[in-house]
Amino acid sequence: MVFTSSKTILPAPGGPLTDMLRGLRLDGADYGRCELGEPWAVLFPAQKAARFHFIGRRGCWLFSPSGEWIELKAGDALLLPRGPEHVLASAPGIPAVPIERYSVEPLQDNVFSVSNGGQGPKTLLFCGSMHFNLDGSHPLLGMMPDMMRAGELMAGEPGIPHLLEAMAGEVTMNRAGSGGMLARLADVLAASIIRSWVENSGDDTSGWIAAIKDRDIGRVLAAIHLQPEKTWTVEALAHEMGASRSAFAERFTAIVGETPARYVALVRMHQARQWLIDDRMRVSTVAARLGYDSEASFSRAFKRIVGIAPSHLRTVDGTSEDR
Repeated sequence: MVFTSSKTILPAPGGPLTDMLRGLRLDGADYGRCELGEPWAVLFPAQKAARFHFIGRRGCWLFSPSGEWIELKAGDALLLPRGPEHVLASAPGIPAVPIERYSVEPLQDNVFSVSNGGQGPKTLLFCGSMHFNLDGSHPLLGMMPDMMRAGELMAGEPGIPHLLEAMAGEVTMNRAGSGGMLARLADVLAASIIRSWVENSGDDTSGWIAAIKDRDIGRVLAAIHLQPEKTWTVEALAHEMGASRSAFAERFTAIVGETPARYVALVRMHQARQWLIDDRMRVSTVAARLGYDSEASFSRAFKRIVGIAPSHLRTVDGTSEDR
């Protein structure tokens, strides 16, 4: 399928959480309007991008990343943030065929028509690949479950039922321009699912979600993520919270589970990964932007936290370091 660019900024409710979610985007997507005659089973291979599925007509079954069969009803919507391998099928146990082997025809823009030629009752799905502007090392993506179901989050996100209803109407009527409408609705629905999960993920007293919900610590985390290149000393972070150095450090570590210095280093290396992989920056440029005295000192810090040398990320796809 052809990749085209699209950007949907996640809606956000207010406070530090607003600042954090404002920086999380869905960048580009491929979509398929799938009309599959029974019996059928589609294997979706593991990928870095998130997977999204909306069940438009007739139910089906999901063989989940955890290895269990889950029945899905018409109107169900799923988001698999890290894109693990999974299967959608008309019934459990049907041999799965990789999605690449199905008939795929351009429909419009980045939306494709997918079919299997089956003569049995037809299930209608709308499936997509969504690319976050964050990689798996970001604490938000790292904490997300393998799978989120819209129905399980409806109580905390009143807009989800309306989005599901709108998607059902577009996918089943197949009107002119419905593919583009579905793609935009899917973007907003996926964003709403993530927001609802963040806001209603429980009342744990520690961890990243608890930290970003905390008014004081959340403000500090938002500042770090918005300006990772800034030289964040413990004193500067304590000032951001309006507390003494010792009180801030103790509270930050208790809630976040990392010392302030360690957390800043993790965020900075996450940003470095993005610059190296997505923007194809030179290692020396990244080192300078993050305020390191030399490329060597940055490379040592990067390898200590990420586990590989930054130059490896510049050459892993066969591209020269000197590009």
